[in-house]
Amino acid sequence: MSQTSFVDNDVRDRSWRDRWYEVIFEADTPAGKMFDVLLLVAILASVLVVMLESVESIRRAYPLLLWRAELLFTGLFTLEYFARIVCARRPLRYIFSFYGLVDLLAVLPTYLTPFFAGERTQRLAVIRALRLLRAFRIFKLAHMLSEASALREAVWSARAKIAVFLSTVLIAVVIVGSAMHLIEGDDNPATHTGFDSVPESMYWAIVTMTTVGYGDVSPTTAVGKLLAAGMMVLGYCMIIVPTGIVSAELAQTGGKIPTTVVCGECMAEGHDRDAVHCKFCGGKL
Repeated sequence: MSQTSFVDNDVRDRSWRDRWYEVIFEADTPAGKMFDVLLLVAILASVLVVMLESVESIRRAYPLLLWRAELLFTGLFTLEYFARIVCARRPLRYIFSFYGLVDLLAVLPTYLTPFFAGERTQRLAVIRALRLLRAFRIFKLAHMLSEASALREAVWSARAKIAVFLSTVLIAVVIVGSAMHLIEGDDNPATHTGFDSVPESMYWAIVTMTTVGYGDVSPTTAVGKLLAAGMMVLGYCMIIVPTGIVSAELAQTGGKIPTTVVCGECMAEGHDRDAVHCKFCGGKL
């Protein structure tokens, strides 16, 4: 066979992989969008089957039908998983990427069912719902992707301020929890209201500061109620702090609407529409 034939075969092979790569990994083409929409429908149906299987009356009435449906979806997702590996330019990058691990975990429970305690293992297949995260890319909700990216950058930029805020909250919880244990705890024979230790008192302080207020632990003395009132006011005031921090950073953060192109080298998404190379690894898009 001539060298030209080898070159033609290599080009044909690359073309075949590229075409399927665009269909399976991206959603910029009609075929790619149709593939991902059908995949989402299958994911929703498979999650519904897992949920119905957890209902005892339905499980007893249709055990064979549910089992066959589970096998069908597992088979489809297994074929899709291996198709992604075959089409990926760097299969190991896909296998160990976030979506690669989710795709693997989506099919493992059914295969592990015979080796473990059956039903409980199979119900872990509900992790397939994580794959619905692809909807942000598939339906071209680019504004959501852009805002999510901006929010992530804002939180990362404000990490030092957030760390200071959380440290302040922790210090307040420790101080108030310790004080409440001293006031309402076992050392005070007149009260026994659940503040039996500093950790339990800190639990109450956290519940109070976050304005959750379960009511399972509450002070009874005048001093304890006064301290609780101060903790409630402090918690109410503290709620706005992280919001203000992130909002200030978010106001300074902006981004372009990304495409659905997936880098074949590092499997990263969220590239600008005019990008030629991946902004994460430098690979050609």
